[in-house]
Amino acid sequence: MGLHEREELVAMNTARKGFYEFLASVYKVELTEEQIESLAKCDLPADDEFVGAGYSAVKEYLRHRDSGTRQELAVDYARVFLGAGMYEQITAPPYESVYTSPEHLLMQEARDEVVACYLSEGLGLPAENTMPEDHLSFELQFMAKLIERAQAALEAGDDARYAALCEKQRLFFDEHLAGWVPRLCADVRAYARTAFYRGIADITEGFLALEDQVIEPVGKAA
Repeated sequence: MGLHEREELVAMNTARKGFYEFLASVYKVELTEEQIESLAKCDLPADDEFVGAGYSAVKEYLRHRDSGTRQELAVDYARVFLGAGMYEQITAPPYESVYTSPEHLLMQEARDEVVACYLSEGLGLPAENTMPEDHLSFELQFMAKLIERAQAALEAGDDARYAALCEKQRLFFDEHLAGWVPRLCADVRAYARTAFYRGIADITEGFLALEDQVIEPVGKAA
């Protein structure tokens, strides 16, 4: 692998890692005032059609923010992701097990599988964590960590380690993101009352479609 190719991969992986971390922060908990202000001031890209449409919706919503925006978003987050006020409907719970288990329950096989993936890289969640480990935020954070470690291997010239981590990204993406997150995004669009979270769903689905093209196929990263 030549120097120019390495530099291009470093730049791309830095952007990918940042995007995974951004999405993880949005799905984990309700946004803070600081996050809202930061997002409102970001120069959000609009090059990809699906991602760009989502960014445009988010930017337009935040352009009209006021003192009640944080509360409005917190209420929508609770409605969409926690099912608040939705007594006989499943909205968009951000847990892989709910979307992939036959009875749509928490803490099923997908949870055990992602824990094994985390541990394979020596990673675990804090002891005080109370959320199931297959929460979308944790899965996105794990992808960011794999990219970070692949980046370190690339910069160190360890092509074997880089290839192994690219393979882990591909497998985790295929087995623990691609199969259920688009369905989650469809549910977010169906239940969200704010253009913000509908836009986030578009951004997420568009980003995953781009990732599917970018992540090296198994055995092709060396």
